[in-house]
Amino acid sequence: MPELRKDPITGDWVLLSPKRTGRPTDFTKKSVDATQRSEECPFCPGNEAMTPPEVFAVPITGKGKGWQIRVVPNKFPAVEPAGAVGGHGEDLFERLDGAGLHEVIIENPDHGATLATLPESAIEEVLRAYQSRFRAIEKDGQFSYVLIFKNHGPEAGATLEHGHSQLVALPVVPPRARQELDGARAHFLAQKRCIYCDIIQEEAAGVRFVTGNDDFIVIAPFASRFAWEVWLLPRRHRARFAQASEAELSSLAPVLKTTLASLDEALGLPPYNLIVQSAPIRDPSDEHYHWHIEIAPRLSKLAGFEWATGAYINSMPPEEAARKLREIMHLAPPGS
Repeated sequence: MPELRKDPITGDWVLLSPKRTGRPTDFTKKSVDATQRSEECPFCPGNEAMTPPEVFAVPITGKGKGWQIRVVPNKFPAVEPAGAVGGHGEDLFERLDGAGLHEVIIENPDHGATLATLPESAIEEVLRAYQSRFRAIEKDGQFSYVLIFKNHGPEAGATLEHGHSQLVALPVVPPRARQELDGARAHFLAQKRCIYCDIIQEEAAGVRFVTGNDDFIVIAPFASRFAWEVWLLPRRHRARFAQASEAELSSLAPVLKTTLASLDEALGLPPYNLIVQSAPIRDPSDEHYHWHIEIAPRLSKLAGFEWATGAYINSMPPEEAARKLREIMHLAPPGS
């Protein structure tokens, strides 16, 4: 029978409807076709003139000249650098200049590499590049919120195949992030504990546990909005991704690789969105918020129900997704 589940953080409702997995187009395995030849790709080595000048780079060590990671301004930015952020009041309607930063993090010189196929050491360098840009923007002091996300595959919003992530810095905290912050704050005020820490403790040996190590836990969240959605949560409480230690980033790389490779095996190279969720820069949230990574495969499109209600329909119960991912990873059931 379908089941409504309430997200314990945001209060959002999700409709679990397992029978919808029988629809003929659900979870079909797709290969990812190249969208461009490498010689035409602006992110490939030798084509650096096709992008704006880099703002950050990690050179290749021990192999002469070249780069391992490049960070460049987005050529088609959603927000643009500007001076002081200004608002414009019109009684009922409020406007704010669309000032911000929009950068592209080119993850590797190899046109066909993905985070699931890169060596763990290369994934660790990507995570360090993420953090370096986070810290630089926090230190700059102009913005309120930093978001790093990855669109993998055209169905997830990617327009170029070459592996890359994006960073957007905003002068405001977006609604979804504010909703999570408010939910986490409410739980902390009531229970004097971080809700994410409570979730980690609850799920560490439960049916929604996927994998983990001494520093991170991977779960299929109780009220998963998307089929096969997973969260990667640090066991140590920190509000901001910029606060993660060097050792934690080293520990995160193999967990992230294993999770993405398992989703690839389960779903046949699915498109997905990856989001690094972190507390706002100037928000007193150290006690109640907990940074984490969310990964959502894009296996279906949002339709009228989601648009009208603000709720999601998920045809894959998280308990089943977690079980299948554990089987792929050859992990024993929790508690065994």
